[in-house]
Amino acid sequence: MKTTNYLFLTLLVFFLGLSSLAAKEVSKITGTVTDQNGAPVPYANVALIEAEGNGLIDGAVSDEEGVFLIESVKSAKVQLVVSSIGFKSFSSEAFELNPGMEKDFGAIKIEDEMTGLEEVTVQSTRPEITIEPDKTVINVEGTVMAEGSNALDVIGRSPGVFIDQEGTINLNGRSGVVVMINDRPTYMSATDLAAFLRSMPADNIKSIEVINNPSARFDAEGAAGVINIQLKKNTVDGFFGNVQLGGQYNGLWSPNTGVAINVKKGKWTSNANLNYNEYAHFNDLDINRNFTLENGISNFNQHSRITSRPKTLFFSGSTNYELNEKHNLGLNVQASTSDDSNNSSSLTEITNPGEADLNFMESINEANGDRERFFANFHYDGKLDTLGTKISSDVDFTRMNASSESLLTNSFWTGQNQNAGFENQILNLNEMYYNIFTAKVDFVKPLKNGSTVETGLKGSWVKSDNDLDLQRAEEDAPFEPDPNSNRFIYNENVLAAYATYKGKFSEKVSFQAGLRGEYSDIRGNSVTLEEVNTQEYFNLFPSAFIQHKVSDNYQIVYNANRRITRPNYRLLNPFIYYIDALTSEQGNPGLKPQYSNNFEMNHVVKGAYQFNIGYSETVDAFMQVFMQDQEARTTTTFTDNFDKTKNINFRAIVPVDITKWWGTSNMVQVNHNRFKSQIGDDLLDNAQTSFMMRTQHNLNLPAGFKLELVGMYLGPQIWGQGSIEGFGWVEAGVTKSVMKDKLSISVNGTDLFRTQVIYADVDFANIDTNFRQYRSNQGVRFTLRWRFAQGESFRVKSNSGSTEERNRLD
Repeated sequence: MKTTNYLFLTLLVFFLGLSSLAAKEVSKITGTVTDQNGAPVPYANVALIEAEGNGLIDGAVSDEEGVFLIESVKSAKVQLVVSSIGFKSFSSEAFELNPGMEKDFGAIKIEDEMTGLEEVTVQSTRPEITIEPDKTVINVEGTVMAEGSNALDVIGRSPGVFIDQEGTINLNGRSGVVVMINDRPTYMSATDLAAFLRSMPADNIKSIEVINNPSARFDAEGAAGVINIQLKKNTVDGFFGNVQLGGQYNGLWSPNTGVAINVKKGKWTSNANLNYNEYAHFNDLDINRNFTLENGISNFNQHSRITSRPKTLFFSGSTNYELNEKHNLGLNVQASTSDDSNNSSSLTEITNPGEADLNFMESINEANGDRERFFANFHYDGKLDTLGTKISSDVDFTRMNASSESLLTNSFWTGQNQNAGFENQILNLNEMYYNIFTAKVDFVKPLKNGSTVETGLKGSWVKSDNDLDLQRAEEDAPFEPDPNSNRFIYNENVLAAYATYKGKFSEKVSFQAGLRGEYSDIRGNSVTLEEVNTQEYFNLFPSAFIQHKVSDNYQIVYNANRRITRPNYRLLNPFIYYIDALTSEQGNPGLKPQYSNNFEMNHVVKGAYQFNIGYSETVDAFMQVFMQDQEARTTTTFTDNFDKTKNINFRAIVPVDITKWWGTSNMVQVNHNRFKSQIGDDLLDNAQTSFMMRTQHNLNLPAGFKLELVGMYLGPQIWGQGSIEGFGWVEAGVTKSVMKDKLSISVNGTDLFRTQVIYADVDFANIDTNFRQYRSNQGVRFTLRWRFAQGESFRVKSNSGSTEERNRLD
């Protein structure tokens, strides 16, 4: 079924979920939330809670002036509860809520809260970072970059996070991060995820949770940790949403637009997002390779420009139905279609020992690809008693179809007479599809002593089919089949169970311990080569967290866990893909999962400064390997398992408020990486200490303008066989809201001084290669966003799935 049909069916199901209500007499509860100085507190949570039983009756979020309105048709004895990050909660006296009543609480003052045992709040100009036993929470809403940036930009400014030029997310110097939205994984390949996050306005984000060492509740997948994006709680009964229009220019023009709509009627709460995004970019790449021959050195000096313009149309929608106050059902669907035109041209100058004339190779690669993706999640959540016993379940289905076609034309000649050379062509046709089915159930049981037990089961079943057809043609001859063509079928079944226990050793020390077990059954079938590879294994993944309040001014959080990262499905296919006539990439059906043991200790001093020390050791780590054939003068890259990698890191976060209108957040991170592995006949044993620094400045300027400046520097580092020189860049953004904050205008500049240039080299065994790369990072982005709202306050419940398998597609 085509994606357009999926979109139509999705919208149909979505809007059929809305039902009309009979008119009822509405009660109105109003007030204004302020701090102890009388300043308004925006986005505070305001709720009517049952005076007996603590069940939620209705709720709202205060606006930017701290004003809130709760409308309800219910009758109960209730309390008004107000809470916000960095403030003590407020609870009113109990009162009777009756239809038609009006009650104004006036100004409700809530006081600043210095951290207690369960969480630590780092305060600068306002509460920004919260530290909990198993995660760090970064408050995003209200910043200038959130106004004018996308989700990928904002994630890249989280502690310990770095986004490389391909859009891959790295955490604490390690790749393999699992990205979630509202506690649910995103079910996308790295390529699709980067495109999706670029299309998501950062203005929709409330906070970002960085989970360096996830607990047993999370899938064991992802050696580097988890990043969980929490979207803002939407607050309108009837209708709420926003429309955005923008674009970026970085030498190429890229438009983007999107609309978000939320609807509530009765027991139905629903939301939908539709985004269109283009991300045109070019990559200037210079590669210099030396090959040692018997009679001297042969040098290949290559200059390339790769231009890409991926276009993505993405829809997501969810609807939730409350069976009663304790049980609800929900459906979430996603559908996307994308196409990418990718054109590259390169010219290689070749010098050979003993030859006076230069040899030339020109390669032109014209490629087009498209993907269609559909995802559906059905979920149930239930509260079984007033103590907080809960059960939840998810059933997910994902399907993706992808096809690509590329034509590589190579021309060879000597000296200045280009017409005297010869030409060949390589045609690459690739068809892929993936089916993923998962099911899980989770159970949470609070105990009378204040501790909590959580347990769950999960199963996932994956099937992929990848058909690669290669054809070659010499000069004007017809295309002939290439023996490297291959069809690869992959099946993976994973069954998992976990249990965690959360409690306290004392009033100052709390803890959480868990254990997850996963059984994997994997079969890879290379149909063309008639080769079958099977893997079957069972693993245990323990985790532990301890939070210690040493004093009112000093907190320590310890955590440790074991993780697994399974290979990307595509990497297991024994394909060969030609970049040019002498450079190729190939798959590795023998690629094994990588396992990592992770430890972390986070210190928080005076509720404002963080000092983090971490250690990670990974066995069978994924690394890109370069191999050269000196005689044929060809280069092949593939992903292989390194025997062992180690990472020791230190991170410090220091927020400083220079004035009332100028606040800063500053971070420095030091990483010591060691890579050790046998590669062919040679032993690789590289180690280096590198560092990363970031400073972020937020300024409230006259006339309502807001400015944010970000400076970033990465010191020299190693990565497997290669080493990378240090580089840095500066970004800036300014925003202005008009029409009573309904319309916001943002302008963002990236890589202002064009300094995000990467120099790297590989000098190992017989490989002598260096690179220079610049990927059109300098640019300017414009965004207009209009917000609209009508109706009473409410919260949209959003679920988006329960597995991580989708992250391994590519």
